[in-house]
Amino acid sequence: MQSPTHTDTSAFAPQSKVPALRLIAEELSMVGELIKQQLTTSARSGDISELLEHISNRSGKMIRPGLVLLAGRCCGKITDEHISVAAIVEMMHNATLLHDDVIDEGKQRRGLPTINNLWGNESAVLLGDVILSRVFKMCAELESKVAKVIAAAAVRLCEGELRQVIQKHYWQLSEKEYLNVITEKSAVLFSSSCYLGGQLAGAGESQVKSLAEYGLNTGIAFQITDDLLDIVGDESKAGKTLGSDINKHKLTLALIHLLNTADEKKKNTIIASFLDRADAQYDKNALIEMLDRSGSLEYAHSRAKEFTAIAKQALSGLKQSDAKDALIDMANFMVGRVS
Repeated sequence: MQSPTHTDTSAFAPQSKVPALRLIAEELSMVGELIKQQLTTSARSGDISELLEHISNRSGKMIRPGLVLLAGRCCGKITDEHISVAAIVEMMHNATLLHDDVIDEGKQRRGLPTINNLWGNESAVLLGDVILSRVFKMCAELESKVAKVIAAAAVRLCEGELRQVIQKHYWQLSEKEYLNVITEKSAVLFSSSCYLGGQLAGAGESQVKSLAEYGLNTGIAFQITDDLLDIVGDESKAGKTLGSDINKHKLTLALIHLLNTADEKKKNTIIASFLDRADAQYDKNALIEMLDRSGSLEYAHSRAKEFTAIAKQALSGLKQSDAKDALIDMANFMVGRVS
């Protein structure tokens, strides 16, 4: 694996946010540097450089690229291809966040104002498209079988997001339908990250399948927890705008459980008072109290823990290693964000 030219990668220090990533801190810094290189513009593109720098200098938890690298280390050595694929999945994720912030009217992301808040929706959407176009260019340099996995994940991710938007105001949404949506819009990228990490390290078919299953179930647990935090989380700690699911009339697992436990009269009251308000103004504390009293918060958290357990079990056939332990710690971290 070639050593990249030195640059300041302090913005990419995910080990402070996700302890399990300390094992691959050096490799993640290389991923961060590659992302910065890909988001650097030529002199003639100066008009968009400020927007790209806003993205490239602000790192998230780097979970998805971390999964690529840890899965690879579970099965062999981390290669240049791992670094490229890890950068690609993180850039894809960042592009979707730009679009999500427009859809959800998000004002804050990673503790800072969003692109749409600073420069408007048009700039945010088109910047997301610019990042995706650079992802396409990077994918063209990969082996065909690797590029196909990334392309398939991108299709499923976008279709999942679209399905969720179409299902707004659909108060009969079932738990199964909800799980199908979050599998497509979120967990598939986790699964593909793990799959590719193993594949690029030369893992056998059974190992790759185990890693993909781990990633899928970890991703489902992550999204259930993320949706729970959207209701009960603290914006100052989360670093992003919360409450967008309810404000945009989207049902998540705790709310689905609440509606399923209510009689028809109470269900209609819940919908009118909290979920279907045109002004998006509702008593958050009253809703949280209702969710707590009905056991809906605990139900959602318990379901996330169930998927975490399935994810960890999927790793049972892999040989013991520091990387495997780190993947187990990653799964625990996903669900542990809500205590």
